[in-house]
Amino acid sequence: MNILILGSGGREHALAWKIAASPLVTKLFCAPGNAGIAREAQCVALDIADHTAVIDFCRTQKIDFVVVGPEGPLCAGIVDDLEAAGIKAFGPNRIAAQLEGSKGFTKDLCRANSIPTAAYQRFTAEAPALAYLRAQGAPIVVKADGLAAGKGVVVAMTVEEGEAAIEMMFSGDLGAAGAEVVIEEFLEGEEASSFALCDGEHALAFGSAQDHKRVFDDDKGPNTGGMGAYSPAPVVTPEIDRRVMEEIVRPTLAAMRAMGAPFKGVLFAGLMITRDGPKLIEYNVRFGDPETQVLMLRLTSDLVPALLASRDGELGNFDVRWARDAALTVVMAAKGYPGAYAKGSMIDGLDAAASVEGVEIFHAGTREEGGRILANGGRVLNVTASGPSVGAAQARAYAAVERVRWPDGFCRRDIGRRAVERER
Repeated sequence: MNILILGSGGREHALAWKIAASPLVTKLFCAPGNAGIAREAQCVALDIADHTAVIDFCRTQKIDFVVVGPEGPLCAGIVDDLEAAGIKAFGPNRIAAQLEGSKGFTKDLCRANSIPTAAYQRFTAEAPALAYLRAQGAPIVVKADGLAAGKGVVVAMTVEEGEAAIEMMFSGDLGAAGAEVVIEEFLEGEEASSFALCDGEHALAFGSAQDHKRVFDDDKGPNTGGMGAYSPAPVVTPEIDRRVMEEIVRPTLAAMRAMGAPFKGVLFAGLMITRDGPKLIEYNVRFGDPETQVLMLRLTSDLVPALLASRDGELGNFDVRWARDAALTVVMAAKGYPGAYAKGSMIDGLDAAASVEGVEIFHAGTREEGGRILANGGRVLNVTASGPSVGAAQARAYAAVERVRWPDGFCRRDIGRRAVERER
């Protein structure tokens, strides 16, 4: 079958790497892709926000199945438009994608269905939001309701930080995403991510991971899209995994089905593991980045049948297999990220880095020019490794990082620290 992947990041490279290995694939395309994806798929210069152009390409190339990577096209209804054109697609429709596209929608769904989450209130004006914040005190969490490219969540440790976040969101800095604000209780515990493939009725647990959001070592500095991750997350024990599925994921599926918008695709639950058990922080309606990179390295099953079963409603008797090894990825980013950074610097040593045992290098923000690999984004490379323990995977990943020659890049040096300490 001919498959098209939409997206251009490290998540899409990991998906392309895994999908390309499937015997079911005749030809693999990616739009727009990057320099690393070009080794796995034919990259095409499509504007994935232009749904008509995507559909026309699918018809011309006889695409059988489209795998959507980023959240933006999902929330804009790309799956609805593809399916209406008779083209199978992996991911939720526009209404179901509100689980990520509107934090208020998800919080209301949790409240109505007794799904454990932080206490909250929604606001469409600055003055009552500020009054509520001051009455509640800090620490507290302030969130823009809509998609804000990772800039819409502020964990305010002081009232002043919370006030600044509210004022920023209502000022219009985040556009339509900040037209409504959700203020949440601050949850204490350990964060983790849990994934489930869903077909509208059934949910199949699809691994756990723990990422590192802060830009610098020891979880300092501003939040980013993610500076590294590892899988599995030790805090997601079999009992916690069972509770996540029974108390959070399956009630969500039932609620979406009841409102006439069955959820199909991957449900990515951001969790806080508290003393009372798992609580939902937020949902994403697509694979995570950089969590996908470690999940794909651990998955031993063919990914394509699993994605098809999700779309076709056939997960009821489906299962997947995982390697016992752990996996860990280190994000190499351009200096200045998540603020201003330069593009165009040359990266060398990638073949040497990839020769380290157990290592795969997934490109995120790269382009090729004259046979050279150039940085073309903020998060640029995902140096990913597997090993018999998180510590072993960590050692391999950082050994590979040392072989990458890129003076204009940087990375955290403590990815996986908490899991390694547990192992010791």
